[in-house]
Amino acid sequence: MKSVLFLAMFCLGVSSAAPTLDPRLDAEWQIWKMKYEKSYSLEEEAMRKEVWGKNMELIKNHNGENGLGKNGYTMEINEFGDMTDDEFKSTMIGSPMRTHHRGKGIWKRDVGNVVFPKSVNWTEKGYVTPVRKQGNCNSCWAFSVTGAIEAQIIRKLGKLTPLSVQNLVDCSKSQGNNGCLSGDTYNAFQYVLHNGGLEAEATYPYEGREGPCRSNPQNSIAEITGFVSLPESEDILMGAVASIGPISAGIDASHSSFRFYNKGIYHEPNCSSDYVTHGILVVGYGFEGNETDGNNYWLIKNSWGKKWGLGGYMKIAKDKNNHCGIASFARYPTV
Repeated sequence: MKSVLFLAMFCLGVSSAAPTLDPRLDAEWQIWKMKYEKSYSLEEEAMRKEVWGKNMELIKNHNGENGLGKNGYTMEINEFGDMTDDEFKSTMIGSPMRTHHRGKGIWKRDVGNVVFPKSVNWTEKGYVTPVRKQGNCNSCWAFSVTGAIEAQIIRKLGKLTPLSVQNLVDCSKSQGNNGCLSGDTYNAFQYVLHNGGLEAEATYPYEGREGPCRSNPQNSIAEITGFVSLPESEDILMGAVASIGPISAGIDASHSSFRFYNKGIYHEPNCSSDYVTHGILVVGYGFEGNETDGNNYWLIKNSWGKKWGLGGYMKIAKDKNNHCGIASFARYPTV
């Protein structure tokens, strides 16, 4: 149905004009289609090809500016290359997280005089499950929450077990989440806390679409005793990542620069710390070059598969006034 609506809207925009894609990009278009196993009807291909061409132009312009020292990261065409901004946002980006769910001083530790490691990477310590792919389902919030719980379970039990994202997608609607349409990490933690925990991925596998709740309490393997919402502070987030482990968080991922991120330290001038739309997992932090250069970053795990970014991860600017809202909705479970 989305494809039909897109075709109708696109036709209104371009009338009967033929696509204007540079013919020199034909070979790249064919390679991209094979890489991501894309196939279209004859009519749709012409339209998708034009969208792809515009995205390619955007990416090449950005990467060209890198040579002038304007950007600290590069972009790359990926599987989202044939999608318009509106399509991408409706499919992969959720509704803004709720302001009243921000932390309100629940974190009690004083980080003022504590010296934390200059860099931390929980993936290297075996606390993070492999990167997964949410598909055409706005379930990023569920991947964020399960990742944070997985890390605390291994701290307690010494065993890393992938937890069921589908369990949250199907079953946390009474807490205020809306399956594949939208969700909030606060509501997801509430579900886990008050409904006997979560099943493992093995017993309740991910489907990439919402369905009826099929959770079986006897299969639950991950219970939590509560969860902590951190105040809106990068210093406190750093302290939590260093001392607690991977932290569930959200960011503004509504920009094309985020969609096509490839490598480097991501910094988007138009990012908002209030319009937080995408759940991620903060798995570490560090710096590039010399420590005094100020090239500090957060290392985040995404849920768009291993072909996105740095094998499914991103380095995003740290200590830059809560860039993209990285510290606005940070939380972790207690087990």
